[in-house]
Amino acid sequence: MSVDSGSASMAARLGVKPGMVVQELGWDSDADEDLRDSVVDVSGGEMVDEDSDEVADIVLLWWREDDGDLIDALVDSLGALADDGVVWLLVPKSGRAGHVEPGEVTEAAPTAGLQQTSSISAAKDWSGIRLVTPKAARSKR
Repeated sequence: MSVDSGSASMAARLGVKPGMVVQELGWDSDADEDLRDSVVDVSGGEMVDEDSDEVADIVLLWWREDDGDLIDALVDSLGALADDGVVWLLVPKSGRAGHVEPGEVTEAAPTAGLQQTSSISAAKDWSGIRLVTPKAARSKR
């Protein structure tokens, strides 16, 4: 499958590069298929799920308001994450069903041991919030 520049730019905004292992959590039928296809095309491999033994360079966590405890989900997303890996929390944009208030992420991320670094428009209906483990915490893991 060839990657068109629009599709490739979706994955590029998430920092996906060829050969990276991308773990996907929280997928449901409302997830953006163009974004998912872009990640697979650019990384060169299928995304892995929570049952994989592989260390993930990037975790894509699809999250909606009614999905449960965000802190627990963020902690779970760290299980297979490489020390220098990134968690992309994908939430419905404002005005869309399942929208998560930014304050909820701001409160949950540090409790889960993550630091928010940036936000992007990841797809038509989804915002992406980039989360990393603080450098000090990485050296202790």
